[in-house]
Amino acid sequence: MYTWATLVLIILMVMGSVWLRVCRLRMSLDNIPHIEPKASPFSHAVQDLVATAGGVYLSLVMIVSFLKLELPERITISIITFDPLAMTAIAVAVIQPVVSKLFDSK
Repeated sequence: MYTWATLVLIILMVMGSVWLRVCRLRMSLDNIPHIEPKASPFSHAVQDLVATAGGVYLSLVMIVSFLKLELPERITISIITFDPLAMTAIAVAVIQPVVSKLFDSK
């Protein structure tokens, strides 16, 4: 009987402590100005690369499924195995800024 009462008391004390800590942190966070993370040019470039590769990959998947083309799921060169559609999408996304720079009229 005393064991259960002690266990319940310990659990209630832990829950009370956590609740008080949460209240204290909420009060301290209200006084601190919220700091937004600043995105760097590198993070924008990586985000743009991933977005472009993702869009190209989805387009290639739709074209392949629409035309009912038979492509291998994996291609192995030496010890490297990769998905040909994904590798094509990444290659196009990597080459895209070079082509854009070549045809830029400014």
